[in-house]
Amino acid sequence: MVVSVTQHGDIAVVTICNPPVNATSQAVRQGLAEALDATERDPEVKAVVLACAGRTFIAGADITEFGKPAVAPNLPDLLTRIEAASKPWVAALHGTVLGGGLETALVCSHRIAAAATRLGLPEVTLGLIPGAGGTVRLPRLIPPERALEMIGTGKPVSAFEAKKIGLIDAIAEADVLEAALDLARHAAGVTKPDPLIKRAPQTSENEYEFDRVAAKIVARARGQIAPHQAVQSVRLALSIPADQALAAERAAFVTLQSDPQSRALRYLFFAERAATKNARTKGIATRGITHVAVIGGGTMGAGIAASCLLAGYGVTMIERDHLAAKSGAARVVNILKGSLSRSVISPERYDQLQDLFAVATSYADLAAADLVIEAVYEDLAVKLDVLRRLETHARPDAILASNTSYLDVNQIARAIDGSDRVIGLHFFAPAHIMKLLEIVVPDAVSDEALATGVQFARSLGKIPVLAGVCDGFIANRMMSAYRREADHMLEDGALPWEIDKAMVGFGLPVGVFQMQDLAGLDISWSMRKRLAATRDPAQRYVAIGDMLCEQGRFGRKTGRGYYLYDDQGEAQPDPEVEAMILAESRRKGIRRRAFAADAIMARIIGAMQSEGAAILSEGVAASPQDIDVVMANAFGFPRWRGGPMYMAVASE
Repeated sequence: MVVSVTQHGDIAVVTICNPPVNATSQAVRQGLAEALDATERDPEVKAVVLACAGRTFIAGADITEFGKPAVAPNLPDLLTRIEAASKPWVAALHGTVLGGGLETALVCSHRIAAAATRLGLPEVTLGLIPGAGGTVRLPRLIPPERALEMIGTGKPVSAFEAKKIGLIDAIAEADVLEAALDLARHAAGVTKPDPLIKRAPQTSENEYEFDRVAAKIVARARGQIAPHQAVQSVRLALSIPADQALAAERAAFVTLQSDPQSRALRYLFFAERAATKNARTKGIATRGITHVAVIGGGTMGAGIAASCLLAGYGVTMIERDHLAAKSGAARVVNILKGSLSRSVISPERYDQLQDLFAVATSYADLAAADLVIEAVYEDLAVKLDVLRRLETHARPDAILASNTSYLDVNQIARAIDGSDRVIGLHFFAPAHIMKLLEIVVPDAVSDEALATGVQFARSLGKIPVLAGVCDGFIANRMMSAYRREADHMLEDGALPWEIDKAMVGFGLPVGVFQMQDLAGLDISWSMRKRLAATRDPAQRYVAIGDMLCEQGRFGRKTGRGYYLYDDQGEAQPDPEVEAMILAESRRKGIRRRAFAADAIMARIIGAMQSEGAAILSEGVAASPQDIDVVMANAFGFPRWRGGPMYMAVASE
């Protein structure tokens, strides 16, 4: 039974059990409707507690129902009926309260949450807006600008923040169900508050704040239409009668649901969840990990260490000397301080995480580590030396991982006798923020080590994608392909700022040349020099990036790269770079031609799709969906376009 009703004196507890996330499927909606009827009829029931079994309250709608004929009862009508119930309903919230789950909580007369609860309306991330009253009810409960921020960005808030802004009535000090029962007993003895739908919208503390938040949401939309609609719907909810606003919201939701952007976003939603599952690791028992060691305290090592700490692991960072260890520890602490300042962690949790963290300068301090991640300089000889040291000092059953962007993980694994316990873990900077984690699969790795790597990635809140061993794996191999195509266009007639402008206009967060400037041109230059001996002499090679580096133009950090940077770090087109490019075209006898933005993007997307096809044919990626997941999460490929491989199919 997906919805059950039990009696606790004169309080009825309605419990949803629809694993894994208690989505509002048709069976749940039908069960809730029947529970509502039963509790309304029963004179013994004075109040109702709405709870969910398992790890979470309702975490959203059943997305598999989208695009199919609606089956009654629909959620908006059901929630209107619950809101109009003669008896108070108390929502007992835990886990993630998202989308239709939060809309369900909003129609309850009271809301109480466990301390770790997260609440949000993330529909915009699927190209939608709330469709069951969220844009209308939320600004009647909390300040309009906060409601708009939640709806327009899709970002959830913590229980602490929810209490602060008035989204919930209380945070349970212990068991949330017991606290909800106590609240229900109290509510049964007092007059039921007016439903949100009958209240006037809240007023802003600052008359300009709503417009400021709206402008910020629109500016960040970068081609996605749902954020614009979210702003419009909340504005309507503040200015027209509630019943009209509900009708307008529902009409907008239905329209967006059939839009190509929403279809692409839903495709990527399912692709990301499919990426965490693979046939090789299914059913394989994983090793328990409680303590992680990170070799190297640079930017990447510190980010990895902080990510592990934030996930609750004990962490030991190993550096070459006391000065480097001190610097690495400071980087980790600064990341934790940032999480504290953004209310990601509480002050108490901040103190606990520092207690879980240690730094050392000797490999002998690895004894407690279940997993060791080397994050040293991207040099094969250096990494091989680290692996040999780990073989001597780490526990024989510890999993050893190499964080490398390009290097041959098979060769790294062969550095030790126990190569079956070596995997590649390719984190993306900043490691504590970026969601993607490429798990590189060496030939000799055991199923157990691989399954443990996947589980570890999930525990960090990452999206793990398995990648075969090749230069650049999936992400950087794809980037190298479209970067080469952009280089070709430099010689053929486009300028760096023209290509970058086209890419940003397409929806990417940054163009390829400015991205290289930000990363440092010397990094890719080093890789090109490493590969020079094996480069196919028949392959077209563009030397403009090398020429820039030879002049000491390493990008933003030196004030000059493809762009010229002012004192504030703002990029400006550089006439010297333009002259260099024109001269190189002349030297090669290439007749330059103008490129429109759509022609630039056609070549870049074509290069992505061609390289993606090669990656699939070689078995480096398991599916086109995995490639799209990588592109969206590593390089900010616009999610509302689905991904380059999705675009190839959608255009047919």
